[in-house]
Amino acid sequence: MPAKSRKPAAPATPRAAAVSRSVKPTGKESATVVQRRLWLTYPPKRIKAPVIWELGHRFELSTNIRQASVTDEVGIVCLEVQGSATEVEAGLKWLKKLGLSVEPVELSTVAG
Repeated sequence: MPAKSRKPAAPATPRAAAVSRSVKPTGKESATVVQRRLWLTYPPKRIKAPVIWELGHRFELSTNIRQASVTDEVGIVCLEVQGSATEVEAGLKWLKKLGLSVEPVELSTVAG
């Protein structure tokens, strides 16, 4: 009996599928897609809450965790967000309302 050909398995990245949704512009100014890289500092009461997951579901944003360090006392996350300018600003305002510190990542360039 000949062997059945198998389709290659899809990459096991369910998170990638969740963040690859397209941004739907709602107005002229929100049609501009922006990408921001931020440092989020969590207070102890928010460390176990799924804040980044909720950010991506409350707002039309793609999220990408670039780096993280979490202990029982503090959580520090480098987060990349992408979406319309209005959605990004609304999402950052929401994070601050939750008590997270939100600071831009300062990227330095090396001349060479």
